[in-house]
Amino acid sequence: MKFSSRARYGLRAMLELALNYNPEETMPLVQIAERQGISEGYLEQMMTLLRKGGLVRSVRGSQGGYRLNREPGKITVGEIVRCLEGPLGPTGCVSEDDPEACNRADFCVTKILWEKVRDAIASVLDNTTLEDLCQETERIRLSREANMYYI
Repeated sequence: MKFSSRARYGLRAMLELALNYNPEETMPLVQIAERQGISEGYLEQMMTLLRKGGLVRSVRGSQGGYRLNREPGKITVGEIVRCLEGPLGPTGCVSEDDPEACNRADFCVTKILWEKVRDAIASVLDNTTLEDLCQETERIRLSREANMYYI
């Protein structure tokens, strides 16, 4: 299953907000875009979807920007991906919310396989929070610093 750039970039934007999480402060869109290498226009489209999905809050004005609507440990990657992509499903007949009708559904062995694939992907996404990704980011940063040699 291949996720679109919307899901990948949206997750990176959400991770940026999580890494800089402060429930009282916002982060300007331009700053998120610069740090993550995402065009502002495209990022704005994604943030609109994330705001409508209740995952971020926007504040207008000179001190405006975006912030997470909940703590990073309470937002799953699954929520983010579904907000940006819709229901998970490697094929239309096993989509989470609205599976397509199929005249082979009653005896299709591959449908069972696709359901297992969908459930496995959902499990990973739903059991990974932004806080988990923040911790992994810190682990990678510390590992890189430990491997730096100066002459």
